[in-house]
Amino acid sequence: MSTAPAPLPFPKAPAGIRTPPDHVLILFGATGDLAKRKLLPGLFHLAQVGLMPERFRIVATSRGDYSDDQYRGVARSAVDEFGRGRIDEDQWHAFAQTISYISSDAERTGELAQAVAQAEEELAGVPRRLHYLSVPPAAFADITRAIGAEGLNERAIVILEKPFGYDLESAQQLNALIHEVFDEEQVYRIDHFLGKEAVQNVLAVRFANGMFEPVWNRTHIDHVQIDVPEDLGIGMRAAFYEQTGAFRDMVVTHLFQMLGFVAMEPPTMLGAKQLVTEKTKVFESMRALTPADVVRGQYEGYRDEQGVAVDSDTETFVAVRCWIDNWRWSGVPFFLRTGKRMAKKAHMLTIAFKKPPRAIFPEDCSGGDPFGHDKLVFDLSDPGGMQATFLAKRPGPTMQLGDAAMTLSFATAFESDGALEAYERLIHDAMIGDKTLFTTADGIERLWELSMPLLDHMPPLHPYPQGSWGPEAATELIAPRHWALPEPGPAAHTGSMPVVVSPAT
Repeated sequence: MSTAPAPLPFPKAPAGIRTPPDHVLILFGATGDLAKRKLLPGLFHLAQVGLMPERFRIVATSRGDYSDDQYRGVARSAVDEFGRGRIDEDQWHAFAQTISYISSDAERTGELAQAVAQAEEELAGVPRRLHYLSVPPAAFADITRAIGAEGLNERAIVILEKPFGYDLESAQQLNALIHEVFDEEQVYRIDHFLGKEAVQNVLAVRFANGMFEPVWNRTHIDHVQIDVPEDLGIGMRAAFYEQTGAFRDMVVTHLFQMLGFVAMEPPTMLGAKQLVTEKTKVFESMRALTPADVVRGQYEGYRDEQGVAVDSDTETFVAVRCWIDNWRWSGVPFFLRTGKRMAKKAHMLTIAFKKPPRAIFPEDCSGGDPFGHDKLVFDLSDPGGMQATFLAKRPGPTMQLGDAAMTLSFATAFESDGALEAYERLIHDAMIGDKTLFTTADGIERLWELSMPLLDHMPPLHPYPQGSWGPEAATELIAPRHWALPEPGPAAHTGSMPVVVSPAT
């Protein structure tokens, strides 16, 4: 009979934080970019801060041929390049010894099962299993069926990376396949955007403070924007991107999920079931998208990228106008925008408030903005922050108003030693069984259902220059309002975000 190994030389979890039970983590796609950039460094950091199980093993698997020691070298290189902070060599040695590697494919699933069984024997007891499918969606079917055939779906959970299908039919087929092997409670569809500290702060700011929730409705809010421009291109991801495009890659997953957080009704408590229920109600209230609600763009030079078709109709930019037909949001437009090769990388949520019902100041003293100056802007890039912008009186003998702002940086407002990156937070949540920040099969299928009128009749592409804010048609989509980040054109700013800074002079 095996004896349980001694606990690893890592700290205990901070007070009030749950320690996951013993786990064997099976990492599919273990030599891929995501594993190297996020998963391996993230797992090591979780161990460094006491948030891994007291006893665990990592079984890494991919098509490449490595010995255990060779793959441990791959893992060390990944942690050196992408990890955070100083590496304690004793801790690294202990962490590396938890890693084993097995080359696997559809014909060698038995060897993977043996590797998992050996890892479990080393732990003794009955450890949980976590399958992380860091693989292209085309590989989901074979891997999922192999997990079921070898009985590795017992006492297990599975984490799936997006995209969760390409349309409603493929999403339904994918969910049906997964449910052949796993119950829905075992499935964790990961959206790293929801794991960001700054995104979760939207919930905290809204529901923990009496000054915000009373005005979070159609009576006081004119419109909402969620803006995620990127300054990089597609890199080496042409094969993936040509099949997806900006709408499938970003809107159906990240931006719609963020919209659900912003628009939900207050949950009865901060639990996974309650939050998911309220977010699902938002999706049920959303109006289906039509071509008139969407602007698609493609940056100039995209078709010259390696692996891209010379006549590609894939959008690298998309702007969307959404409507939520319920009492809280009736008549309030939600504008979403994302794109590649834009002027600046940013993650922003902007809540734009209505002007006061009666103007008592001269029309020419407020800068002439017909939609007011008072906005609540969240910087959603970690560590993030928030800014309230408004009008205030300029010093002087006349009543002249100017733009002013109050800014909060989360990095300077709080100690950040315990901060986790998005993937770290979500992996820890999965190990302790917390599904608060994960998406559901029903929610994903509903979003694809809402998107099908658009996907069946995609509007035409608009070219836009690299380094701009997208095509001019996006400005027309939001008009007479304007984007919180600068609009395209010769006067476009390429600097600070948000645009309004303070105090104005």
